[in-house]
Amino acid sequence: MPSRRTGALVAAVVAALCALTFASGASAASGGGCKLKGTAAFTPGLNTTSQPFTYSFGGDLTGCQSTEAGAPATGVVQAGGNYTDPVSGKAYVLPNSTGTGGCASSTTQGLALISWSDGTRTLTQYSTSGAAAAVVLDGTVVDSTTLQPVDPLDPPLTVTTTRYQGSSSHGLLAFEATPTDCQTGVTTAGIEGIVGLGKQ
Repeated sequence: MPSRRTGALVAAVVAALCALTFASGASAASGGGCKLKGTAAFTPGLNTTSQPFTYSFGGDLTGCQSTEAGAPATGVVQAGGNYTDPVSGKAYVLPNSTGTGGCASSTTQGLALISWSDGTRTLTQYSTSGAAAAVVLDGTVVDSTTLQPVDPLDPPLTVTTTRYQGSSSHGLLAFEATPTDCQTGVTTAGIEGIVGLGKQ
């Protein structure tokens, strides 16, 4: 497992490569690409032994570029944890992502909710494959999902995709943790890189 400095360097290199890839394919696709930076929380903590785990993730999407006129340049992405409905102000539960593996390698799957700065949303069903610091993400935008309320007296909430319908998502990310973290169990770690959304 790389040091945090090494992980940041890997993330910068990955971001540069992904930006070049996105730029070269933008004319043939409809969609966009963003820088992603956030934090994942793992239960139980990741270590040197492969095991099942769950995790949540929250992060920012910045510097977004898109072939769609007027597309937002920023957004917030969340997988797991509580989601506050901007209309009612009520809290709902996003399903935790699940995975198998440890620090050396892992595979995961989950549902991510992107809230764009213009009020639109994108729901993505995704999977990841990680080897040491490098994480490859692939996903498909889904039309909607139903979330259960934190307060059992509130009704469930159906959240719908209102931007990038019918698109797929791809990303190259860097997982940041230290060797010491890995020995004791990585409960939180930074994740950053580039994520693209689009359709050919």
